[in-house]
Amino acid sequence: MNYQLLDSGHLRKLEQVGPYRLIRPALNAFWGPSLPASEWEAADAVFTRDSSGGGKWSFRNRLPEAWFAEWGGFELKMKPTGFGHLGFFAEQYRNWDFFRSPESGLGEGTKALNLFAYSGVGSMAMAQAGASVCHLDASRGMIEWGQENMTRNPQVPDAIRWIADDVNKFTMREVRRGNKYNLIALDPPTFGRGSNGQVWKIEDDLPKLLARCNELRDRSRPFTVVLSCHSPGFSILVLERLAEAAFGRGGEFESFEMTVPESTGRELPAGISVRCRVK
Repeated sequence: MNYQLLDSGHLRKLEQVGPYRLIRPALNAFWGPSLPASEWEAADAVFTRDSSGGGKWSFRNRLPEAWFAEWGGFELKMKPTGFGHLGFFAEQYRNWDFFRSPESGLGEGTKALNLFAYSGVGSMAMAQAGASVCHLDASRGMIEWGQENMTRNPQVPDAIRWIADDVNKFTMREVRRGNKYNLIALDPPTFGRGSNGQVWKIEDDLPKLLARCNELRDRSRPFTVVLSCHSPGFSILVLERLAEAAFGRGGEFESFEMTVPESTGRELPAGISVRCRVK
């Protein structure tokens, strides 16, 4: 069964996640819902945020610990987490399609690096394009989640190297090793901690990380960086200027607001993405 965003409004979103219907926060959905209240009342579980930044699930019907549903051309493990996540970000589907397209520049003999790579969906799309992929996330649990997703998608070549490490330490080592990549994707959090408690602050660390990505760039052919962001204060123009500072002017940009299509025919905004191609 598929994932589908059914409706949004009053700072919430109504989702059909395989056989189960869930309500989760959508903090920019300032409008009213399109569907009748009866559709929302049929939800099996609701996640509510609290003042500490976390939240809790309220279950109206019993759900399994985890299940599988399809989205973006993949069968993915769905699991309600303590942060209100499910194990994938639906708004990234356009980037997954891009990775699989000729426009990405990926193919046989290319190398891709996926940073803050979460549960592996982007990495699987890169591998489908024919690239050799390095998948990096600080959470070993997310690495295992991604490997489980791989087992459910036999159409994906076994071309992903799974690494649990701090993004700054890993990219510094890659620079010293002289490794080069044809495409690098980043979806950095606003704040986070590495595998050994290292602190990540996007306003401090992202410019330095992008500079290291420039050192990891394969200059023998066109290079692409795909940068996504959900952090307040980081607009498309901000990301484009950060990319220019790291990779130089003259890059070709494709920038857009990430959205998730609703069954109502509308779109729910969910972050921004900037693709920069450097020749």
